[in-house]
Amino acid sequence: MTDLLTIGAFARLARLSPKALRLYDETNLLPPARIDPDTGYRWYSPDQLERARSVVQLRRIEMPLSRIRTVLDLSPEAAAAEVRAYWDEQEREWRAKQELSGFFLDRLAGKETPMYNVSVREVPARTLLTASEHLTADRIGEFAAPLFAFFGGPSVPRPEGARPFLRYHGEISNDSDGLVEFCCPIDPEGEKIAFPEMTLSADDAGREAYVTVLKANMMTALGAESLHRWLADHDLRADWKPRQIFLCDPGRAGLEDPVFELAVRLR
Repeated sequence: MTDLLTIGAFARLARLSPKALRLYDETNLLPPARIDPDTGYRWYSPDQLERARSVVQLRRIEMPLSRIRTVLDLSPEAAAAEVRAYWDEQEREWRAKQELSGFFLDRLAGKETPMYNVSVREVPARTLLTASEHLTADRIGEFAAPLFAFFGGPSVPRPEGARPFLRYHGEISNDSDGLVEFCCPIDPEGEKIAFPEMTLSADDAGREAYVTVLKANMMTALGAESLHRWLADHDLRADWKPRQIFLCDPGRAGLEDPVFELAVRLR
């Protein structure tokens, strides 16, 4: 054990606090090389310093611990790609926050903010396969991505032009969860498909108002605000359970490309 470092010595070399090291042990991000079975005291190997310093650097760009663990377990090439993807996400979120703050400041100053054009369309009665989960905003992608990948493909027969979508049953943020429902229109006349984990439901015919949102604005509230403003201007009411209908993979879209439609059913 002579080559091992005490938690205090390791913390100083890694520029981490002992408290942080205990947290990283609990989350299995940086477990000690040895724990004394009698005292519970933690000992670290000098070989762990490189991983510890990587944790420090990634925490400085506010990467979540769970994602850091993923990055550090990848090959160098895959880890670099994951860090680039994370930073691209942070830049998109920052641009979204800039737009949102600008929108709020314009409203305080009495300035008119350009809104999205709102369109109205008829939606036929449909049969839906659905799956629901209470989620915070940062977990929606984890829930929805595999569902879109499967149900948006050729394996599931859908009515012509129909796309899977998300339906939000309440306000959602990174701090508070709400019910998110994945919905896939299916062709009831097609081949019988068994998805025991999904719920079969009817979607009534009706009219919906919608806007098409660009990737540059997908993290802002501009789409929802445009719908609210249009409804007020036209003295109309809507069932406010917004539907998010993706038109493409946001990860492959340019900033000015339309990525989804945001729709609400008119009453």
